[in-house]
Amino acid sequence: QVQLVESGGGLVQAGGSLRLSCAASGRTFRDYAMGWFRQAPGKEREFVAAISWNGGSTYYADSVKGRFTISRGNAKNMVYLQMNTLKPEDTAVYYCAADPTSASSWPNKPTFIGSWGQGTQVTVSS
Repeated sequence: QVQLVESGGGLVQAGGSLRLSCAASGRTFRDYAMGWFRQAPGKEREFVAAISWNGGSTYYADSVKGRFTISRGNAKNMVYLQMNTLKPEDTAVYYCAADPTSASSWPNKPTFIGSWGQGTQVTVSS
């Protein structure tokens, strides 16, 4: 497994931006697809974005397409989520995830995710 630590959450007004970061350690980072999920109070955890091991392919939930951008820096074992034009409905705990399974499989409610971070709170006020 990979150990994951998120940072960068906080409180922002609607229309603002935040950048989440996730630091990975423990295994060969390049072997893993990486991604972000989120969970709002009273709701199931949902897929947000995923990126392939080499950063060549990215996948997004329809609700964040055009507003969020996932990227990774394999030299630093980091993955990022740039969130722009934030909306109150983006409020949730955001979790970083890692798994060797291809990122193309992540949008379909994956149950195979092997590594999770502890989560970081994002709150968007209206």
